[in-house]
Amino acid sequence: MSTSDSQCISGNQRADEDREDAARVIAGDTQAFEGIVRRWQSPLINLAYRFCRDRGRSEEMAQEAFLRAFRNLASWRQQSAFSTWLFALATNLYCSELRRIPPISLPFDEIHEPSDPHAIDGGLEERNQSAAIHQAVEGLPAKYREVLTLYYFHEKDVPSTARSLKLPEGTVKAHLFRARNLLRQKLRPLVEHRAAAEPSPTLNPGQMQDTPTLPLTTRLL
Repeated sequence: MSTSDSQCISGNQRADEDREDAARVIAGDTQAFEGIVRRWQSPLINLAYRFCRDRGRSEEMAQEAFLRAFRNLASWRQQSAFSTWLFALATNLYCSELRRIPPISLPFDEIHEPSDPHAIDGGLEERNQSAAIHQAVEGLPAKYREVLTLYYFHEKDVPSTARSLKLPEGTVKAHLFRARNLLRQKLRPLVEHRAAAEPSPTLNPGQMQDTPTLPLTTRLL
């Protein structure tokens, strides 16, 4: 059996367990919700961390997302996978929470350009590039930061990102395009270094890939 076949079976099994546990909770067996928490706790915490970069706060937000899911479980109409409904609910909560109390970060205009990447070697170069990207993303306006977080860091495709943020797909593509250009301007030394070593085509909003397939630094810059 191939890896993709095993993942498909695992995903189908998880979806079946989600339906069974949700039905039991709605029927009055509240302890069945523990199975949902057990399956999705780590993914929801990881998603929250992508937004706030604070482990303690990400755990608190994930806990609030589960509480909200428990209270609104009957609203899941099963027209989509439970995970899709859960992640959309969590994403909306995280975005609202971070608009209410933004994470501590420098304004985008105050973030310094990274040092010349040619002076950095090996794994240290990659770590510095990653740190510079994360810092720049955190300084973006919320509407750009949110789509970037879901699309590039949580590896959702454009339709999934649009559903999670309740935005038209065209708006998501436009935000991704604008955000990527802002990052390229801010991280110009990294862009020039990568362009010299590994040229990549420029995309316009209509050409935005539906699924991210390249390494993070290449896709963003």
